Amino acid sequence: MFRDVAAVEALFALPFNDLMYRAQTTHRNHFDPNGVQLSTLLSIKTGGCSEDCGYCSQSARFHTGLDAQPLMELDEVVASAKAAKAKGATRFCMGAAWRGPKEKDVKRVADMIRAVKALGMETCATLGQLKDGQAQELAAAGLDYYNHNLDTSRAHYDHVVHTHSYEDRLATLGKVREAGMKVCCGGIMGMGESRRDRAAFLAELAALDPPPESVPINLLVHIPGTPLSDAPALDPIEFVRTVAVARIVLPGSFVRLSAGRQSMPDYLQALCFLAGANSIFYGEKLLTTPNPGANTDQALFEKLGLYPLAPENAGEAPRAVKTG
Repeated sequence: MFRDVAAVEALFALPFNDLMYRAQTTHRNHFDPNGVQLSTLLSIKTGGCSEDCGYCSQSARFHTGLDAQPLMELDEVVASAKAAKAKGATRFCMGAAWRGPKEKDVKRVADMIRAVKALGMETCATLGQLKDGQAQELAAAGLDYYNHNLDTSRAHYDHVVHTHSYEDRLATLGKVREAGMKVCCGGIMGMGESRRDRAAFLAELAALDPPPESVPINLLVHIPGTPLSDAPALDPIEFVRTVAVARIVLPGSFVRLSAGRQSMPDYLQALCFLAGANSIFYGEKLLTTPNPGANTDQALFEKLGLYPLAPENAGEAPRAVKTG
């Protein structure tokens, strides 16, 4: 049903109260209504990327003041994972600024995956486009999730990225599925796209078979030096609507309130949780951009009566009940 863009657009057009009610009902039918999965994201290789994603501070094509750094050492990554687990994170995500990893890189990242898994945490990696066989190597190391975002709709994509195609992204997602890993795939709102673009993007995710288990919904961070630094700010209520529609069209997916939370007041985040967001990135930094500190998130959770999902529940399949 929600593979049709017009049907998704119709959800966006609902009166706000009706949309929120439907999203919250769907959420309660599939998940603990007050449990939130906590992930921590670490940049294991920063800057110097050859790609031209218009939102990204790590592209070598843009002058953002970011110094390129080599792939981190194993002991540094393990220390970061231990710190994240101590603060309550159940999933540890590792990101590298590459077009795609070389074979030597895959082997080093595989060692990191095995070490983090040994700590009892779920693992996720975002390493760019994968070549044949690389997904299998990562899966063999124990990688649970692979993140590769579609970013936006097909129609708007060429306004954001020019160095690789939408089909390139879908091809990597296909390799991930073939290797038996879970998919983490979302997008960035506020890049000058229309509401129809947001609807088409969500319809694209719903059409994946199966849909992604984890769906990050990011709000554009306006980074000086990037082509999208001056993009007009997205209306906050429209962002909440996007979260709510994501919950309805992807009822079994964890919907992660991701980049951009640093600029969101408590009441806006509260609306997003009400709309069905049930995962966040936890920690002071997301790759290269700021994120609310753990103490700030703990205070917000206490205010809202939310709690972190326990490790044994944070990655479980959603409850098999009727959709909202």
